[in-house]
Amino acid sequence: MITELVLFDLPPGITREQVIAGMRSTADAWRANTELVRKNYLYDAARGQAGGAYLWPSVEAAQRGHNDAWKARIKAMYGSEPVIRYFDTPLIVDNAQDALLGEAA
Repeated sequence: MITELVLFDLPPGITREQVIAGMRSTADAWRANTELVRKNYLYDAARGQAGGAYLWPSVEAAQRGHNDAWKARIKAMYGSEPVIRYFDTPLIVDNAQDALLGEAA
């Protein structure tokens, strides 16, 4: 599995409520993505950034989820290009499920 970290700058003056409304507007689409394992929405008011931490089965799955059309929507909505990083995720501690997940489990 891989973790994908996505961050983008928010426009000046956007409120927390507006950021959360934007997040909620995308939640159903992410829930319908059968390749996505998990998404944590991220918001940093002090830095004026938002984004997500995603758990995917592969980089290819992440790239399908964050294709050029998705990147264009982010740019249109928030006026900035997303920055994306990928991390190999060999082991996950999931306390909510009382489980240790991954290849080394």
